[in-house]
Amino acid sequence: MLDRSKIKPCVLLVLWLAFSLPSLSGQRDDDESTPSLVEGVVWQPDHATVNPFGQWDLIGARRLLIQWTIVDDISFVSGTSVDTAVPMPDWSRIAKEPWASEVIVGLAGHFDEALSRNDLPRLLELSQQLTRLKTPLKVVGWYFPVEVDPTWRQVAVLKTLLNQLPRPLWISVYDSVNWGAETLADSLTAWLPDDVGVFFQDGVGVHARSATVALTYADALVARLGRHRVKVIAEAFRPNSEKGFRAATSDELLPQIKAYKKHDVFLFDGPHYVSDALVHELRLSVKPLAN
Repeated sequence: MLDRSKIKPCVLLVLWLAFSLPSLSGQRDDDESTPSLVEGVVWQPDHATVNPFGQWDLIGARRLLIQWTIVDDISFVSGTSVDTAVPMPDWSRIAKEPWASEVIVGLAGHFDEALSRNDLPRLLELSQQLTRLKTPLKVVGWYFPVEVDPTWRQVAVLKTLLNQLPRPLWISVYDSVNWGAETLADSLTAWLPDDVGVFFQDGVGVHARSATVALTYADALVARLGRHRVKVIAEAFRPNSEKGFRAATSDELLPQIKAYKKHDVFLFDGPHYVSDALVHELRLSVKPLAN
């Protein structure tokens, strides 16, 4: 401890300034009001993002949707019957992040969609193992990462599988053939258990539709399923000039988010596409709206 009696007043002033002023290095503007642009972010674990860092809470994110915790028979948690990833995520640190105050845990899947749909019994077995494990996370739900779209003709087989997983439970859905909002909503209600929620992938990132059209899908799903069972995934990426994708700019992403203001929005995905720089650009863009 410092002995203040032996320090001159001018030195005390310098010390007070040093300890009172915020550091410019890695400064978070938590003292400012946090704009509630999104409810959460998605994290699709892979070797490149095994330990995600970000400031997504500065745009409102408090929930984390983990795409999967086993993918292609590699587990990102200990205690399953498959090999574990090297390195492993720092789950204790992630559990303390403000953007992971509540977590929806993704279960077992594959990067290849066709393989996932043809491997349902195996994915169910691994998923059941995952739901029995203890982690530091505050788990508020489960997500089965076998995505649904109109090309899956035998999708109704998923109902029996979903009924063997704990609740709250979520799946995701997208419209790959532009069926339209009402048709997609009708097709889901024909087989989906009435206690399973839906993340709707908006398709804006792949230029399948505009945010305005995506909003009609979200509204139709809410009308059929109820608001508590529907969340929107805003794709925070765009095709780049070559093969692959780039992060969306704030000018591209902000209108997309604002279009869904009546809905709970998750960004896909935080670690790959929503950098700290993009977070701060989004904050600056909405500050005039709060004044």
